[in-house]
Amino acid sequence: MLELLPPSPVDPLWAVAAELDADPRPERLNLVLGVYRDETGVTPVMSAVRQAERLLADRAASKEYRGLSGNPAFNRAMATAVLGTGGPADRATAVQTVAGTGALRLLADLVQRTRPGATVWISDPAYVNHRPIMEAAGLAVRTYDYVGPDGGLALELLLADLDAARPGDVVLLQGCCHNPTGVDLTPRAWQALAEHAERRGWIPFVDLAYHGLGDGLDADLAGTRLLAERLPELLIAVSCSKNFGLYSDRTGCAIVVAASRGSADQAETALQNLARTLYSMPPEHGAAVVATILDDDRLRADWQAELDGMRARITAVRTDLVAGLEALGREAVARRLARQRGMFSMLPLSPDRMLELRTRHAVYGTSAGRINIAGVSAHQVPYLARAVAAVL
Repeated sequence: MLELLPPSPVDPLWAVAAELDADPRPERLNLVLGVYRDETGVTPVMSAVRQAERLLADRAASKEYRGLSGNPAFNRAMATAVLGTGGPADRATAVQTVAGTGALRLLADLVQRTRPGATVWISDPAYVNHRPIMEAAGLAVRTYDYVGPDGGLALELLLADLDAARPGDVVLLQGCCHNPTGVDLTPRAWQALAEHAERRGWIPFVDLAYHGLGDGLDADLAGTRLLAERLPELLIAVSCSKNFGLYSDRTGCAIVVAASRGSADQAETALQNLARTLYSMPPEHGAAVVATILDDDRLRADWQAELDGMRARITAVRTDLVAGLEALGREAVARRLARQRGMFSMLPLSPDRMLELRTRHAVYGTSAGRINIAGVSAHQVPYLARAVAAVL
């Protein structure tokens, strides 16, 4: 059997990560994977997470099956955290998933089950896993322009591309901290997209993987909440990897906002049936941690304070990098980076220049030009600025 297996391409992200691991140079910079690192280069366990884990250990709760929807307290807390109370939340349902990736796949399968042959529109460029996940669910994928020649949001081109979207098509949007570009949708863009969806009849599908790390929790969720209020249906994939630091606990949530409470309940049953054939039910630990934090005022305040600190560090690194590039006479690149938000920045470098950045300067980003700003310590910023300036 296995001799008939065709060769599979190596994941490009992890291929670069493996190259980095083999690099003996002490000055190497790991800006490949999308994980937050503190000033010492460590991906920390958040204080509120540690406290919640102690509480859970002391309670010694049973490890009995939770059910196909996962942890009910987690699902309630996540729906409230994303949508608020009342309004759209009253016609929404939430199902725990295996991280944000699992939420994307589960919701893609829901689209395929309800609208076979629907097209999913993704940004160009997009998160590297968006297209494979949608295509694996059997959906057709098309792209819409996202970034203009100046490195800013190309709203008019985006809307012009979506004029070709049919009623019932799905448009995948990133709620904040766009991966890989760091270029976010503006309040004007969210308004325009809501009006376009109302007029054309397409369904928004929001990927929330970094909320809290852009401009703050409420600001980062504002666009998603606007769509939920304005439109009858909305799909939302939520990840707890970045803003709770639960990378290896694989904690996420699929939220469906429906036109009515009855339709939301039907969607939950459909998601349960889909989950049953994929992984049956999601792991409990990370969801229990998040539910414990969000349901406890003191822990929630501690978590938000630490999240604010993480966002402030990312912002400071980007600001310093912009200043460093300006000092080296690279004002055009600096202006691009200054507009970006979140963990990632997109350098205007070709794959050959990114290879040169790795081989000559031991600075590792993706071949497409994405670097993880959260992977840079303050003392490394001048070195990074000089390396980028050298290969431009």
